[in-house]
Amino acid sequence: MAILLLLQHREQVTAAEVARELEISERTARRDLDALGMAGVPVYSVQGRGGGWRLLGGARTDLSGLTAGEARALFLVAGPAAAVTPAVRAALRKLVRALPEPFRLQAEAAASSLVLDPQRWGSSRVEPRPPRFLDDLQDAVIRGVQVRLGYVDREGSQTERTVHPLGIVAKGPSWYLVSSTEAGRRTFRVDRVSSVDPTGDPVDRPDDFDLAESWREIADEVDRMRTPVEARAVCAPHAVGVLRMGFGGRLVVGGATADGRIDVVIRGNDEYKLAGELAGLVDWIEVTGPPAVRDHLASIGGTLVERYGSDRHGRGTAER
Repeated sequence: MAILLLLQHREQVTAAEVARELEISERTARRDLDALGMAGVPVYSVQGRGGGWRLLGGARTDLSGLTAGEARALFLVAGPAAAVTPAVRAALRKLVRALPEPFRLQAEAAASSLVLDPQRWGSSRVEPRPPRFLDDLQDAVIRGVQVRLGYVDREGSQTERTVHPLGIVAKGPSWYLVSSTEAGRRTFRVDRVSSVDPTGDPVDRPDDFDLAESWREIADEVDRMRTPVEARAVCAPHAVGVLRMGFGGRLVVGGATADGRIDVVIRGNDEYKLAGELAGLVDWIEVTGPPAVRDHLASIGGTLVERYGSDRHGRGTAER
């Protein structure tokens, strides 16, 4: 398909050009060009200086019938969110080089317009339908045009502003628009968008912008805001795996201490709640700070001893 599109777009190609464009050997390029002829495609070679391969009579195939929308849809599967093999992704990225220029730009934009982040924020298990304006916003990202965005914030206030759409992210069941604004880079929940009006003006897209990297920075910042309390601790080496399962991204593992234990930091959104989560891990970890979390742990421990340290008949402290 890539060779056919190259032939239609450039009228004539050499085996060396095909090899360079598709990252294959000249021998493979010649073999594939011969294979096209054997398959009935009217391709022929022109010998001598300035020669190459052409389609007989400027023949065209159904591939030329690709619309811009179809090309964009095809190359969505070549992006970082694609659930395809690396070989399929690589093949599609080679194919995009052979598309006509207007299609190529939008296909490349489609391939980098979406990021899927499967980790949820919070414990919601609701699986809503895609938001109303999701397709309009992704279209604006791919076409690279600014939009006049109507938006309802979490307090219910309605605002309207012009934004430069840079990418779409699916975070668990929720969708987000990453964009540039007059106030800097901002993220909008797509289900809170109330209107989308493309202005036709081009997006000011930073040359070094990478959607996946930008989202990692945004997600890290949101996680820090949601879990502002940090408990420092040391843990037994064999317990690190247990902590990873229990705390996931809230756990940061450091280096080894002089006594062979491991430094860790565990984040939470409340000192008392975090102490409660850590209280059952006393056999494996020792919390070293902050003092407030240690105080809560001591209080929880005192309450546990008072309530469960003796049996109901007062026959002394229960043995472990």
